[in-house]
Parts: sequence; structure tokens; C-alpha cells
Amino acid sequence: MHLRAGCYGPRERKIRDGMQKISLYDMDRTITVHGTYTPFLFHMVFARAPWRLIFLPLLPFGFVAYGLKLISRGQLKTFNQRMLMGSGPKLAALRPHIERFAEKVLRSNRHQKALDQIEADRAAGRTLVLVTASYELYAEAIARRLGFDHLIGTLLEVDDEGRVRPHIIGENCYDDVKIGRIEDLFAQQGWQRAESHVRAYSDHVSDRAMLAYADEAIATTPTPKLRHMAKQRGWKIVDWR
Repeated sequence: MHLRAGCYGPRERKIRDGMQKISLYDMDRTITVHGTYTPFLFHMVFARAPWRLIFLPLLPFGFVAYGLKLISRGQLKTFNQRMLMGSGPKLAALRPHIERFAEKVLRSNRHQKALDQIEADRAAGRTLVLVTASYELYAEAIARRLGFDHLIGTLLEVDDEGRVRPHIIGENCYDDVKIGRIEDLFAQQGWQRAESHVRAYSDHVSDRAMLAYADEAIATTPTPKLRHMAKQRGWKIVDWR
């Protein structure tokens, strides 16, 4: 059963010998200072096809439709992707640009204290899992550079010809969807929740379910809503600025 808002995982459970120690990290504005989705799309536009900027006037229509709840967050993401990246660029052609984008993120858009905590968790023998709503398409390059053991992100369709389609496989990895993906990872790895110590880090209230799932929840440079929730629930609050 998935934990929802208002449900609590075991609080501050002590780590016993033999326990699997797992750290779950959100990415955007937790590890990074700013979001990565829009910068990634614009990075791709300027690197590959600046002429696609002619579609910029269409993007507000997508945000209006999302604001009116005519489309989902996932549909908004794929609409923007279609406008700025096209309907089927070759994955092989994208990879060099993805690698350069990951380098840029870790050079100029990251909290150094977040990177320090990742290293501390690794040194403590914790398994590192990046859990993000961002596309795995580019989050993989960031996760690899940071030494994460596993990545959970939004999946894009890649067809038999190696073309990246503006279509999300399953659901956008956001909010409660993350819990289902985390549970899938536990099942795939043979981890038992009762025999694991889970620590979770996030900046945003949309990750309340992931934080509640953890034995140790840490609100990192939190938004006002998450700060308020963390104080109510006794979650640790840190500032990584």
C-alpha cells in the first residue's frame, strides 16, 4: 500500500546491524539550485536547432491549458518537448549535448552542501537513489557523475529506430507516483522495507509522500509549505544555500 499525504512511515527508526541503508534524493532544487527541465529544453534548442525558437509563442498556451486543468503536468512536459526538441530526434545525436548539459548543471547549478551530503551518505555505506520528476534521458548523466547507484525518473519513449518521442512511458514521476516507483525498485532489488533504513531528502511539499515513507525525512532548503509541514511532523530542516 502506498503512503499518501497524512500517512507516516516509521519515525527515526534506529539502524540495526545488517540493515540495508538507502538514501532517496529528489533532484531539482534539492541537489540543484534551480529546476533543470526548462534549461534542458533550451540547451537542446540552442545546441541543435535554434530555428525551433519560432515555436516559443506557442508555449504559453500549454501553461494556460495546464492552469485550467485541461492537460496534465506530464502532457504539458511532452507538449513543450515537441515544440523545442521535435517529435523524434535520434538518441545517439542527443547524447553529446546531454553530457554537456550535465556538466553545466554540476558546474553552475548545484548546492555544494548537497554534494557533500551525498558523499557523506556514500561513505556511511548507504545506497544512493536519485528520485526525480525530470526525464531519465538527462538525469542519468547527472546521477552517473554524482555516483548514484540507482535512478528513478520520468521515462520517455525511444522507438525501434532510436528516436526519442515526446511521449511519457507510464506516468510523470511526480508526487505520489514516486512511491510506486520506489516500491518497484525495492522489489527488483529484493530489499525488504522492514529490514531497511530509508533516509529521504527533498525541498518541495509534492514529495511529502516520499518523506513520510522514510525513517528519516530531511527537508532541504524547503519551500514555505514544506517548512511548515516539516515543523508539524518533526522532520529535520536543513539549508543548503
